[in-house]
Amino acid sequence: MKRSFRLTRSLDYKRVRLTGKSFAHPLLVLIVAPAPDQQEVKLGITAGRSVGNAVSRNRAKRRLRACADKYLCRIQAGWDIIVIARLPLVNAPFETIQTVFEQLLHKSKVLKEESTESARIS
Repeated sequence: MKRSFRLTRSLDYKRVRLTGKSFAHPLLVLIVAPAPDQQEVKLGITAGRSVGNAVSRNRAKRRLRACADKYLCRIQAGWDIIVIARLPLVNAPFETIQTVFEQLLHKSKVLKEESTESARIS
């Protein structure tokens, strides 16, 4: 994931946590908030100590970044998103993580709507 798409400042994390809406699943939590005066998507990925030791936390974050790369181009501009890993994510199959990530993005309504023509073609 490119650095330009990352949430980097702690103030941004705090703003999203306070003003955003959260969507939870046993594997991960998604928090979305509209971004003020921004024309791109910013994404932050975290894994707390409850996920495990440093190796487990970094593995969880790598897996979430890989999922996010696939959907980053489909997210509407102007959103800040935080993805929080939970303990079961470490041992979950990657396909399951991708499915859950997509479900939470749909639930939060931040994905771009596909046009009817492209849906008809495929």
